[in-house]
Amino acid sequence: MTAGTLHTVSVGPGDPELLTLKAVRVLGAVHCFAFFAKRGRSGHAVGVARAYLRPNAEALRFDYPFTTELPPDHPDYRLAFNAFYEQVAGMLARRLDAGLDVALLCEGDAFFYGSAMYVFDHLAGRYRHDVVPGVTGMAGGWARACLPMTHGDDVLSVLPGTLDQAALTSRLAVTDAVVIMKVGRHLPKIRAALSAAGRGADAIYVERATMADERILRLDDLPDDDHPAPYFALILVPGRKRAR
Repeated sequence: MTAGTLHTVSVGPGDPELLTLKAVRVLGAVHCFAFFAKRGRSGHAVGVARAYLRPNAEALRFDYPFTTELPPDHPDYRLAFNAFYEQVAGMLARRLDAGLDVALLCEGDAFFYGSAMYVFDHLAGRYRHDVVPGVTGMAGGWARACLPMTHGDDVLSVLPGTLDQAALTSRLAVTDAVVIMKVGRHLPKIRAALSAAGRGADAIYVERATMADERILRLDDLPDDDHPAPYFALILVPGRKRAR
């Protein structure tokens, strides 16, 4: 029996209309799909993709062992996630070995801070793999904010808010356009770094971009006590708009 193909399908930032034509075609063809979710939540990626999936397709739900309960550098975090991704890979491998094509759903673009990358690491060398790219959360954010980000030879940097304040400040000071991801409980630290680098006045806060409850405003207009930010939040700082 020929093994199935694992399709890693990026579903974009939240608006179902932002799925690509290829993503819609793959979702409508597979008889098995898989998705990640936080315990007690319905799962964002599957919510975006639901309308395009076969009604009778098998659903494999994988609940993260942690989300924000432990920092990523904690040894228990690493051990738990290593075991988690091995378990996910094993369950998908059983479907693939049975000849099923499987779609693994991922928010935004799967290879940009996506959980699906770790499953890819386990399975890519053993099975046929098809990666469907998607609209990133930051692209959805700057589109909804109507915020041109890079001009001329501007350099764009993408910074995780998990960096320490000194590292954030130093990187903010030497780049042009900036996207800060993984804001969450790090929002006060990010504010301080932006201020220290002289970039705070241009910062735009974007929450749940392209979704029904999106929120977009200048970071300076966001109350200081309005934290932690939700998972789907980022900060945009446009480039310096040099002459062309």
